[in-house]
Amino acid sequence: MTTETAPHAETPTRLRRAITGPLLFAFILGDVLGAGIYALMGVLSEKVGGMLWAPLLLALLLAMLTAGSYAELVTKYPRAGGAAVFAERAFHSPLVSFLVGFSMLAAGVTSAAGLAIAFAGDYLDTFLDLPTIPVAIAFLALVGLLNARGIRESLGANLVMTAIELSGLVIVIAVVAVFFFGGGGDASRVAEGPEGTGVAIAVLSGAVIAYYSFVGFETSANMIEEVKNPRRTYPRALFGALITAGAVYILVGLASSIALPPTELQESSGPLLAVVEATGAGIPSWLFSLIALVAVANGALLTMIMVSRLTYGMAEQGLLPATLGRVLPKRKTPWVAILTTTLVAMGLTLVGDLATLAETVVLLLLVVFLSVNVSVLVLRRDRVENDHFRVWTFVPVLGIGSCILLLTQQRPAVWLFGAILLAVGGVLYALARWGRKHADRKNTPSGGEPAGDQKENHEHA
Repeated sequence: MTTETAPHAETPTRLRRAITGPLLFAFILGDVLGAGIYALMGVLSEKVGGMLWAPLLLALLLAMLTAGSYAELVTKYPRAGGAAVFAERAFHSPLVSFLVGFSMLAAGVTSAAGLAIAFAGDYLDTFLDLPTIPVAIAFLALVGLLNARGIRESLGANLVMTAIELSGLVIVIAVVAVFFFGGGGDASRVAEGPEGTGVAIAVLSGAVIAYYSFVGFETSANMIEEVKNPRRTYPRALFGALITAGAVYILVGLASSIALPPTELQESSGPLLAVVEATGAGIPSWLFSLIALVAVANGALLTMIMVSRLTYGMAEQGLLPATLGRVLPKRKTPWVAILTTTLVAMGLTLVGDLATLAETVVLLLLVVFLSVNVSVLVLRRDRVENDHFRVWTFVPVLGIGSCILLLTQQRPAVWLFGAILLAVGGVLYALARWGRKHADRKNTPSGGEPAGDQKENHEHA
């Protein structure tokens, strides 16, 4: 795998290129670290018992395969829209491009809804006893306002929140290490699988849940128009962030198993708080809960940044109504896309089940990742002027296999929920096509071609 510096100027964009390499690294790391590790360790322990590290390691390896495909395609086609742009170029089908992009959108807003619910759970209960759903909705409203404020402001907040959430995970690792070497805990639990289930099946099943903790990396593809020198910056930030997050996750998994048995982890929607409390380290519950709340908030912010930019990119492609592509003149943020995706995420909080939301996110993203891995192979025959990152051919091939393998592990209820979301997408696509045809008839002389700008935009989508 290689990366070469582009020989010409960066791709023109209406968005502001304000994201440097360190900011992008922090963006990806913050999104991955905040994507579920603070909320899902208890859910994961139901699948694998004390072997929490094993599905986390497997999920990291599987995520790295698809990350390689993203690195090639993002640097080859540096435009907002991510997987939807790649699908359009590979399959030349607006419908396929829309479904891939909408799967990404649906996964993003579903993930944000799940994180909002996690925010309003046991961690917040340390401070206030408030109803979960109203708090989750109010939380998403605040995230939307920060998103609309500006990309530099959002990523500046991300730098601070990433440092805080990373410190929380370091605290977990450190206090359990002191606890263990002081004679506490039980290291034998890290090798204990669940009763009545084979280890291989349990780890694979757990990887479906653990994969949710790594799925923040794909959000960065939709930020590429705002990244400085993207062809050089993107691969370094992507792989560096994934490896860093994976190492931290595995250590947290080991620490959690040593500190508490699986049954106690499963009882809490704030499992890492329970781990810290079990060590008797004297760290105030309110302090760790505050760190966890910042981590979850950071994940939700970065996810909503992604879905709003993806919505903007699809509107630019003509796959969604042009209204969603409107940008604030001074702030240069896609305000209509931000408002719309925030309202949808608020609606999804009514589902209320974190496990179902997490598994639905994984299902939808596996559809996206399958498309991305196939697109890499199809687009190898498409030569571009700029130099770009190129991944070894076996990587997307293995990526395709990993996506199919994980898809076979999904529950029927999750398939149903995902199918409902995609059906909604199909209806929106049909409405968008009808709206565009109606506009073309109004703006095109009888017997003539569509307006030049509209036709050109469609051809270059």
